[in-house]
Amino acid sequence: MRAFTARSSRASASAAGLAGKRVSTPAFAGRSASVSARSAKRTLAARFPRRGAPAVGLAGSVLVSLGAFGAGATVPHDPVLSGTVFSAVRFGHGRLLATAVLYLGIFLLVSAWVRLGHSARAGQADARKIVRTTWMWCAPLLCAPPLFSTDLYTYLAQGVVAQSGFDPYTRVAANFPGPITDNAAGGWLRIPSPYGPLHILIVKSVLSVTGDNVILGALLTRLAMTAGLALMCVAVPILCRRLGARPECALWMAAANPLTVLCVVSGGHNDLLMIGLLSAGAALVITTVPGLGFVLVALAAAVKVPAAAALPFLWWEWARRRSGGQFSVRGYGFTLIAAMSIVVVTMGLCSVFAGVSLGWIRALSGNSELEPWLSASTSAGKIVGLLAGDPAEAVAVSRIVGCVVLVVVVAWLWWRSRAGGGRAVRGAAVALFTTVVLAPVALPWYFTWPLVLGSAAAWPLSGVAAAAAASMWLVVSTHPDGKSLLPPWGFGVLAVASVAVGVLTARGKFARLGDAGAGRVVASTFEGSSLPINGFLAIRARLCAGLSVAFKDRDRVAVTAPRSAVAVIDNAEGVPAWLRADGWGCEQRADCKAGDEQCAERRIGDKRRVDSQAIDGRCAGCRIEDRRREDSEDSSERRTDSRGGDERPTSSKVGNERRTSS
Repeated sequence: MRAFTARSSRASASAAGLAGKRVSTPAFAGRSASVSARSAKRTLAARFPRRGAPAVGLAGSVLVSLGAFGAGATVPHDPVLSGTVFSAVRFGHGRLLATAVLYLGIFLLVSAWVRLGHSARAGQADARKIVRTTWMWCAPLLCAPPLFSTDLYTYLAQGVVAQSGFDPYTRVAANFPGPITDNAAGGWLRIPSPYGPLHILIVKSVLSVTGDNVILGALLTRLAMTAGLALMCVAVPILCRRLGARPECALWMAAANPLTVLCVVSGGHNDLLMIGLLSAGAALVITTVPGLGFVLVALAAAVKVPAAAALPFLWWEWARRRSGGQFSVRGYGFTLIAAMSIVVVTMGLCSVFAGVSLGWIRALSGNSELEPWLSASTSAGKIVGLLAGDPAEAVAVSRIVGCVVLVVVVAWLWWRSRAGGGRAVRGAAVALFTTVVLAPVALPWYFTWPLVLGSAAAWPLSGVAAAAAASMWLVVSTHPDGKSLLPPWGFGVLAVASVAVGVLTARGKFARLGDAGAGRVVASTFEGSSLPINGFLAIRARLCAGLSVAFKDRDRVAVTAPRSAVAVIDNAEGVPAWLRADGWGCEQRADCKAGDEQCAERRIGDKRRVDSQAIDGRCAGCRIEDRRREDSEDSSERRTDSRGGDERPTSSKVGNERRTSS
């Protein structure tokens, strides 16, 4: 038996590792060597993404940061690299090499993100792990030039107008030439600022510290925007408690997403601060302090106006809580007046401190000169215009129709969200998504608006895969310098890469370790574990651990466990029909109220009953006990016979004969 125990120790360790609990039950002889090798290989494969994904993503982030110095949105008049040997990476073959390094880093970062998602769904990475990994990936990018956009330099140019004492909503940056405005994009220099007063206040404060230093100004502005990432990492888990998603899966989708890391964080967009304030405000509204939550959402609208679309939805929750869950004119009226007062006062204070007027409301249409294909209304107008021969008129009409449809859809969503709670937050997320799609202008990073609120809801696996594929498409739809779109062949390659990301997210090498519902909570009922376990690997681990718990007696395991457990591990014919009844290894019994999630002890009991029906009505454990009782009864009878009577053991008779002869 000791040799049997030594030969099977590795298989027991493999089963214990997969089950998430350390056990000391011996494994099984015979094919134990090959079984333990396969189990060890699968165990290492299951643990590899948990340990390797953050490191691989960090390597990709470092490569992206290095490539950004040559292929990113660099300034034309760089005071750091201009005139040095490193400036060669911005021209000719040096720029091609930098571009290749950048795309290699993007490949590593996206692959690490997909594998990190598998770990999150399998319960191998918690929310803190996702947050640490996100900041680790973002750190190198904060020290490199921005990617896929030049908006960061435009922010500084518009801040120059406010710093000079003029209104950036009526004056344009082209009228203020200097070191900062010379590095901004040409088209935006002739457009008034469409951003809110809080954004102007932040950029104005940065320029008061950095002066005409473009590099330092861009760095500090981007660091100020990363406050939104910190708020998001705190608020999303709170939203998950009401909307039903697991925090690690939601943070993986919203914070660690390459769309957030590469576009929003690296690009230094003020959208990051907007979605951080928006998510924090929504979390406060649905939990403890609705008034403070409305202040934060109003601040988000003071950075970028589209955040105000969430205010009517969140008002439902505040009114419902104020009136105790029942309709009350007094309660609803009070919350309506309070919400409007908070928004007006917050906007007014931001405008006063920034030293600007309310002209930003009129300047919202300033970016309508752009005609991106991501906007459904704009793209429909361009297609109709190409067919009708008047693109400008068709785009204008299509945008008007899109705005009308947008108002109708948002109003319908708002009325459907009147129950408040998680439904209000989900309605706000859908309303923001509708705003992005139907608005006249839509850019890739705009899709993070609905993503931060929508990630807190439970998504099916197909939705997670579609979001991953769309994120990949949006990240790489433009050149790294943000000045032009990809060529046609580039979009073909991007389409294949996006589909591959979606497929690997749903059906990758490690995806089967996740739960069937992706973001949904599927908790195991075995051993009090909170891990979402489904699939054949989890069933095998659960049965092996169940054997170790149920058969603590070594002799009992030696008799009953090898035949059934080895069959389960190798998926052999010895597995009972009730165990292989469906794809998830579970068939609901008539007396079981737990559904498909049966405990391991009940399954072991079913296995015993199957064995007892096949072999003389008794399970293997009972047969062992019967043999022990029979052996003990035989020993007692033999001892009784040896004490008296003519029936004596052979050894006693021989001794008596020897004494008589002597």
